[in-house]
Amino acid sequence: MKKQKVQLGIHLIILIVFIALVAFISIKYGPGIIKIIRNPDRFRDFLASYKSISILVFIFFQILQVVIAAIPGEFTQLAGGYVYGTLFGTIYSTVGILLGAIIAFYASRLIGFRLVKDLVPEKNLEKFNFLINNPKSEITMFILFLIPGTPKDILVYLAGLTPIKPSYFFVIFIVARFPFILVSSFVGAHIKEQNYLPVAIISGIVGTLFVLGLIYKDRVINIVHKLGPLYKDKLTRVWLKLFSGKKGSS
Repeated sequence: MKKQKVQLGIHLIILIVFIALVAFISIKYGPGIIKIIRNPDRFRDFLASYKSISILVFIFFQILQVVIAAIPGEFTQLAGGYVYGTLFGTIYSTVGILLGAIIAFYASRLIGFRLVKDLVPEKNLEKFNFLINNPKSEITMFILFLIPGTPKDILVYLAGLTPIKPSYFFVIFIVARFPFILVSSFVGAHIKEQNYLPVAIISGIVGTLFVLGLIYKDRVINIVHKLGPLYKDKLTRVWLKLFSGKKGSS
């Protein structure tokens, strides 16, 4: 019992230190980072000053905007397209965002999940594990990452607090995030070329999806939950092949 209390205290202290560190970086450097990335030309010049490692610096910015959720990722993704074009902007942003998600997920898993394990009885945790690692919950998580307007960086930390398998989560995360990363890079590249018609069209579509996502995300998730029995058929088999490598029931 004494050993468990000591472990609980250690995990709690580590969690507090981690939260304090993220908060300090957000307050100290967040406004300056946002100021730089909001101006694509200034951001391009900033990256150019690092010469041969400019791509690594950009990827670091993408990692930072995931780990420090207060930094808006939309700006860095647009800036990636502006500086590197649609193709390479998408590639570099995807690499950085995935690395940032891995850091945030495992920081939450190693610190927060251990705290959860100390506080939650093992039997309840096993039940929670069953609820998390099933096709229905994975599809719900996929929809949350896909819908514009959801706090995706916060969701990464929350996922780390659950028993979801990391391999499942990272595939779900990157597949759901990729379309918006591609669109953001496309818009940024066309802004640089002053080709504003595609920008206006895409921005209008994304803006509409963003508003609809905010309004209807709960309704969409409820519909997915009501379709539970259908997961026993083709959808389950396809989903399990994609994300778990298991075969669904015939």
